[in-house]
Amino acid sequence: MKLSAFNFDFPEELIAKYPTDNRHDSRLMVVHRETGEIEHRVFKDVLNYFGEDDVLVMNNTKVFPARLYGKKEKTGARIEVFLLRELNSRSRLWDVLVDPARKIRVGNKLYFGEGDEVLVAEVVDNTTSRGRTIRFLFEGEELDFRRILSSLGQTPLPKYIDREAEEQDKRRYQTIYAKEEGAVAAPTAGLHFSDELMKRLEVKGINFAEVTLHIGLGTFRNIEVEDLSKHKMDAEYYQIRQPAVDIVNKAKANNKRICAVGTTSIRTVESSVSATNTLKEGEGWTNLFVHPPYNFRIPNAMITNMHLPKTSLLIMVCAFGGYDLMMGAYEEAVKEKYRFFSYGDAMLIL
Repeated sequence: MKLSAFNFDFPEELIAKYPTDNRHDSRLMVVHRETGEIEHRVFKDVLNYFGEDDVLVMNNTKVFPARLYGKKEKTGARIEVFLLRELNSRSRLWDVLVDPARKIRVGNKLYFGEGDEVLVAEVVDNTTSRGRTIRFLFEGEELDFRRILSSLGQTPLPKYIDREAEEQDKRRYQTIYAKEEGAVAAPTAGLHFSDELMKRLEVKGINFAEVTLHIGLGTFRNIEVEDLSKHKMDAEYYQIRQPAVDIVNKAKANNKRICAVGTTSIRTVESSVSATNTLKEGEGWTNLFVHPPYNFRIPNAMITNMHLPKTSLLIMVCAFGGYDLMMGAYEEAVKEKYRFFSYGDAMLIL
């Protein structure tokens, strides 16, 4: 299929700037693939669609405060540095994006913070037009470095949200089950789960299978080719441990509902499938790009947020739910003024 097929009329005022007061009170569109029926519910009603021994596959990645603001030596120009990934912890080398990039060259030093909490970084390489490799010049212990880096960094809200990060974002732009630090963006379908809802699901006998995929900025990178078969996703690290494998494969053997919470959970499990179409333990880097037609081997249900036009996320949703049904559901979501993007409302596809 072509990229242009995934466009739709979308008023930007539907992009949610803030989350709902309570995580589980966002709206939920429930789409039934077999009948085409669409229901309008509240997210806490998700409890009604799962039964004993059904499984929710959840990405337990944890967002780190990846956005820093520093000053360039001599000129004092304000520079945004977005941490992408650590290359070497011993030498404190990081791949980053800088803005404005035209001002940052190899050899430049950047200063972050004030007083006792100060970090200095030197630019050691150019990687792309906006990409740089930097080395933090810090002589202290690794724990001190991490603490200072965390205190200076801001929650990396996506640019689409179009506001500065606030104190509440440290908590709300993070799932309540986040454990494995390494993501620069939240697995947003999981943001709707509250402690109360998780407990109610557990009491009902629903099982949770935790997997890890550290989300990078490639999730939000524009697709620049019309032919989807030519688009290349950025590689992201994933890990699936044996307890999750056992939970998922038992449910699969018993024809239970296996619901992937978010597109990242789907990319994780679909990147580690055995020859018998069961989940297998593994870790590595995946650049899987799911687009129609695609044969899903592991999940038979999906929870996802409302995505923007012409994104890899929307394209995956259409692969899972069926192109015509999903594009019709999105037309209804716009008409019903669902809230879109990271802090927006959710969809359950059955």
